[in-house]
Amino acid sequence: MSASYARVLRLPHARRTFAAALTGRLSYGIVPLSVMLSVTRASGSYAVAGTVMALFGGTVVFLAPARAALIDRHGPRRALVPLLVAYTSSLALLTAAVWRPGAPAYLLGALTALAGACVPPLGPTMRTVWGRLAPDRALLQRAYSLDAVAEELLFVTGPLLVGVLVGVAVPAAGIVVGAVLMVAGAVGFVSSPAVRDMAPAGGAGTSAHGKAGRPVLRRIARPVTAALAVGVALGVLDLLVVVFAERHHHSGASVAWVLAALSAGSAVGGLLNGAVDWRTPAPTRLALLTAGLGAALLGAALAPGLGLLTLTMTIAGLFVSPAITTAYLIADERVTDEARTRAGAWVNTAINAGSTAGTAAAGVLAGRLPVAVCFALAGAAVVLVAPIAAKGARGKGALRAGTAAVEEREVSRPGPG
Repeated sequence: MSASYARVLRLPHARRTFAAALTGRLSYGIVPLSVMLSVTRASGSYAVAGTVMALFGGTVVFLAPARAALIDRHGPRRALVPLLVAYTSSLALLTAAVWRPGAPAYLLGALTALAGACVPPLGPTMRTVWGRLAPDRALLQRAYSLDAVAEELLFVTGPLLVGVLVGVAVPAAGIVVGAVLMVAGAVGFVSSPAVRDMAPAGGAGTSAHGKAGRPVLRRIARPVTAALAVGVALGVLDLLVVVFAERHHHSGASVAWVLAALSAGSAVGGLLNGAVDWRTPAPTRLALLTAGLGAALLGAALAPGLGLLTLTMTIAGLFVSPAITTAYLIADERVTDEARTRAGAWVNTAINAGSTAGTAAAGVLAGRLPVAVCFALAGAAVVLVAPIAAKGARGKGALRAGTAAVEEREVSRPGPG
């Protein structure tokens, strides 16, 4: 296993480019929580904070394909730098607005929405770079798995760093730190030879995929649907674990341990998935992984206490990173080079949108039904969606199937960032 991942990091310019991308992506784990805490402190209202974060999350998630289209059309350097300037400028203005209490709610909402709209898509762009660096599909799968696991750890590390920062400074300091990390990471990323030499794909709106993102989305609809189901599962788990702990009279610290078990399982699953040279077609694997995640939710419905729930969450986590990575691989395989970043962004958007919807649905159900029933309903829904991903496994095939011998270098993409 170690040799395989070591080989990924020995690819030309891989370590430098990946390290820079991860530095910038750490901002994703720091800025949202810092913004929420800062807005709550500045406005004195949880309602305002909730609305502002909804605006931020909405522009981050639903404008992701549009930002990815800029990367596909203009290339990383020409697209990322303006986005970086707009993003950090918005965060600077927001920091000034929340540094002292009393800022108008409409101003906080506008600045936060603008920042979310301009977030540099380092995750999808790094996955496009992996597709260019990795010489074959097996190595690319390992690269994507490594990327997904690293991102999982970033989203655990980011909130912990915010917790340290708010212990010694105002919450707005976290926004500043997140902006600095994004600047350092993005500048290092675009200056890497692996990125600097990437020419724009060009004609992002003039290929057989059509002008807008919709034809691309139709081609990758099955992996995107599976990714949506994975996102729903994650959103449901986040809330139902809290509800389970409260109804069994456990502390908030217990919730943290259960969710940490989910992340740990995901990291282990991602590493194992990347180390295996799979013979099973990727669509079939995605269906099985999605069904496995749904089955784990069904198992959670039978957990009598927090100990078994923690074990069940660890098992559920084993399916998360592999499913996400496989969805990225399939989506990337089914589009031309000029749409690769958009394909990954659509998968990422589906995961995030599904997570939001899952949390909302769990909130409604948990107020009316026993938590075990909520787990069972969510698990059943995910299991029922799983077969969609397997359709077409031996059908029309990938767009690049006919050119695999010529383009063996770049056939796929991954994870949550």
